Amino acid sequence: MQDVKLHRGSPVYKSLVIYGVAGLLYFAFSLAIWWNVWSTSPTSTATCGCGDPALFMWFLQWPAFALTHGKSIFFSTYLFHPTGINLLSNTSVLAIGVPLAPITLAFGPVATLNVASTLAPVMSSLGAFYLIRRWVRWSPGAFAGGLLYGFSPYVLGSLAYAHLMTAALVIPPLVFACLDELLIRQRHSRVRVGVVLGLLVIVQFFVSTEVLAIMAIVVVVGALELCVYGLVRDRTELFKRVRYAVRGLVAGGIVVVVGVGYPAWYALSGPAHLRGRLWPNIAVIGGYTPISFVSPTFGTKPSILLDLGGYLGRVLPSSGYLGVGVIVLVFGGLAIWRSDKVLWFFGVLACVTAVLSLGERKGYWVPWQMFDRTPILENIIEQRFICFTFLFVGVFLAVTMEKSRAWVLSRCSTPEHLSRDRTRRGSAGVAGSALGLAVAGVALGPIAFAFAPALPYHVVPVSLPKWYATKAKKLHSGEVLLTYPAPFSGIQSAMAWQAVDGMRWMQAGGGGPQGVPDRAGAYRPGFLVLSHLGFGFASEPTGTPAELRAVRSALTGWRVTMVVVADQAGKSTLQRGHDPTYAAAFMTAVLKAPPRFSADAWVWGNVPKLLSSEQSTKGTLVPGSIERCRVKARLKRGPPEAAPACVLESFSAERAAVGGRR
Repeated sequence: MQDVKLHRGSPVYKSLVIYGVAGLLYFAFSLAIWWNVWSTSPTSTATCGCGDPALFMWFLQWPAFALTHGKSIFFSTYLFHPTGINLLSNTSVLAIGVPLAPITLAFGPVATLNVASTLAPVMSSLGAFYLIRRWVRWSPGAFAGGLLYGFSPYVLGSLAYAHLMTAALVIPPLVFACLDELLIRQRHSRVRVGVVLGLLVIVQFFVSTEVLAIMAIVVVVGALELCVYGLVRDRTELFKRVRYAVRGLVAGGIVVVVGVGYPAWYALSGPAHLRGRLWPNIAVIGGYTPISFVSPTFGTKPSILLDLGGYLGRVLPSSGYLGVGVIVLVFGGLAIWRSDKVLWFFGVLACVTAVLSLGERKGYWVPWQMFDRTPILENIIEQRFICFTFLFVGVFLAVTMEKSRAWVLSRCSTPEHLSRDRTRRGSAGVAGSALGLAVAGVALGPIAFAFAPALPYHVVPVSLPKWYATKAKKLHSGEVLLTYPAPFSGIQSAMAWQAVDGMRWMQAGGGGPQGVPDRAGAYRPGFLVLSHLGFGFASEPTGTPAELRAVRSALTGWRVTMVVVADQAGKSTLQRGHDPTYAAAFMTAVLKAPPRFSADAWVWGNVPKLLSSEQSTKGTLVPGSIERCRVKARLKRGPPEAAPACVLESFSAERAAVGGRR
């Protein structure tokens, strides 16, 4: 019994209890924001079965499928067939998808997305909690700092769109903890710490190379800050610490080269790798303006995804919202404790990263423009620097809370106060804790107030169209589908259908930076026609000879074997497309063959034969026929085959008219 008591009083046991309590509290917060998922059906509900959630469902499904079917986890031809997709050039989050593959195999990619989305802020907060406890002994202060980082507005915004690469931020604080050990504290084996540092970098590479690149920039800024301080205070001590750290950094570098040397080459030069700017419109995606930091609604507007069908159900506040409380905390803390080196170090880093998150705007220059044309760095979306701002502000908050508490305790530590009874000394502790928590309220209160109306997240069922849920199970291996709506970047519901359906078929097109018109090459005209057909971003294609040729060319180049236009009555535009009936009529004009209507879908099989047959090269569609056939089918409320049949009659009428004139 005595041994048990001694064990329970050991520092290791106390640390486990502290981390366990913090983890449970963070998990409770995460469960609250995802309550609409876990209180309904976590295997079939998400913020949307469309857009980027669909993209990440696919990314989470692929490792499970690849590992159980002997395929590469780095490359797949199941999207963008036949060119394929280089997953390392995309936000494939393999460091999440591979460990969670058992969940995917057991419950499907929707469940995996929900597990990852729930755990991401919890693990990120715990990572920051671990880092902060290197400077703060008071656990509530470290907890508040971790909460600000792991549940920051940027993380909450990322989670809403399933951006796991910027929501799972557990690695950066652990990297800074290793660097603190190597460069400052120097208590443990430098080689061992360097190896751990290298392993952390490898994991971050497979979570997000963009966050890794940003982290490298921030580390350089922090190292420069330390060097300047060391040169001013004690050069001898600075050089001594640098010599100590070099061996650890070299060990870490060797681990990184061995671990990600080949994957890095594969991402930059492997099959289907992406060249140049990943997002040609990256300047539009851009960063923040200074007012974004203090106004939760400035610059926010419904996204096109929200406009097309209730995605998220509401508009979230600005992901860069720091709040007036945080601004007051940083500058007030530096003014009150202006001699504190830790506050200055993290305060400067917070300001630098906030400035780097400013976007290019007309009328004024921003620092990131210096790197905007630099290879690799040109692909960084500058607003993502803000996630590090929240980390440094989290440390700043925790230190400030502890100092505020210590100030009250010091006021009650005079000999007169020490001679008083234990109750009065306890009251001083309560007062100090209350002041520390009040500081946390100043920083966290405005953020909580801004986001509370938008939480918990609005979720919807992720359901397959009837044809995919029933008929797709009978497809032969090797079928390449062109779906409607086509799964191009931003609007990619068909990727969720493919993932949930267990990768039973390959498909033309896909999402992410590869699924934009500028990367469609020779098939760009057909890409644009199909995009407009699906969602009517511009006027609907009318079936001009040029449009029909463009789509035929794309179908041939993409080696499509089957076209499926599914009708999902009652679904949003994101799921159903702009008008499936019109799309069926248009694809009839493209293929010049009647579809088979089955399980609420118009289906054309053996597409290569249809494209190469003689009938696909003869006859010209009468202008306006597709629209006329749509109207006619609706007025007469005819069967689903009515509009396609009407289009084929239009071809026949044109051929008959030409024959008569002859």
